[in-house]
Amino acid sequence: MGDQIKNLPILPVERALKVISGRWKAIILYRLYEGPKRLSELKRLFPSLSQKVLIQQLREMEEHGLVHREVFRRVPPRVDYSATPLGVSLEPVLLALCDWGRRHAVELEELDRLADCDVGQMTKASSPSEEASPASGEMVGEVTKS
Repeated sequence: MGDQIKNLPILPVERALKVISGRWKAIILYRLYEGPKRLSELKRLFPSLSQKVLIQQLREMEEHGLVHREVFRRVPPRVDYSATPLGVSLEPVLLALCDWGRRHAVELEELDRLADCDVGQMTKASSPSEEASPASGEMVGEVTKS
């Protein structure tokens, strides 16, 4: 593997954060849980993401073993991206981070500014049933994936 693998931290938690860090990596990976996607499909899903950054994030995740890139040799060429088993193993971690982010927003009274944990839809969470109970710290609503 490349230089990025050589430069990963030795502390496991720091290593994990380094591998999944990046503005787009988690939500790109989350979309790949739905099944293989072409670059053009991913670009359509994230219109505010430049193609350069999308490719960079995909390459980093591929180098870290989270994403598989399959090239179909035909005219025109076709490339599919999919989550590897290692990438899929991060799903509960990403959902836990989403849950923690919601709890954090509740604590700071910013729940109205938060998007839903359904990363695919990125809809605004506005239903009172999705709010966390500040007293117990437990979620009342469900975290779903598309």
